[in-house]
Amino acid sequence: MDELASRGPAQLRMEHDGLVAKVSFTTGGDGHRIPAMAWLPTTHQGAPVVLLGHGGSGHKAIDRHHQLAQQLAGESVASLAIDGPYHGDRAVPGDAPLDYQHRVADEGPGVVHARMCQDWLYALDAASHRWGLDEDTVGYFGMSMGARYGIAVCAALGARLRAAVLGKFGLVADDPMMVAVSADEVVRRCAAQISAPVLHHVQWNDEIFPLPGQLELFDLFASPEKTMRARPGRHHETRADDLTAWHDHLAPRVVR
Repeated sequence: MDELASRGPAQLRMEHDGLVAKVSFTTGGDGHRIPAMAWLPTTHQGAPVVLLGHGGSGHKAIDRHHQLAQQLAGESVASLAIDGPYHGDRAVPGDAPLDYQHRVADEGPGVVHARMCQDWLYALDAASHRWGLDEDTVGYFGMSMGARYGIAVCAALGARLRAAVLGKFGLVADDPMMVAVSADEVVRRCAAQISAPVLHHVQWNDEIFPLPGQLELFDLFASPEKTMRARPGRHHETRADDLTAWHDHLAPRVVR
């Protein structure tokens, strides 16, 4: 990680949107490329960071990330996102939207989980060195696939993690491909290591991750301060007040 951090982000492309600087960059080394995006508040020296994990078939620059990052930047919090496995700038040319599932299954879910966790830590380290962010004060947000891979990241951050919003994900799935890409033993072990405050968002009528598996996951979080936000509706339903609740859980816990 030190070698990657010393190189810092490469191929920087910066845009300004109001008071927020949006930076697309890559980091990594030895042929391993991590496409990333950072949203930097006007005063970003020493700013805490919220990591934004996207769902399946999404990418680092989805609208939800932009909305959350804009809100957080107003409170001098930086945000950081990376593309998931075989998503965004890591997608294999010609693949259909769900082909990533077959690639993850073929590579091995445990291998992909480990690599995604390491990629997040590399990207956080590189961005923090480049822009002077506070990598010891970190939040995490991730729904669906963002939660699947984010739980291990939250565990790896340890005491650096100040708050997490995780949801639309559970330990039971009826879809054979969801089972094929799962690494439930990793998720169970890592959930039990998370002690920071957790907001667990549950879709009560989720057809991809049925309710029992979502409730089982909630029980596993070790945090003494954990809250379940349960909403009626299927997997992809999101309401405007959900975004507000996610922000309101993260912001006061990462802002010093």
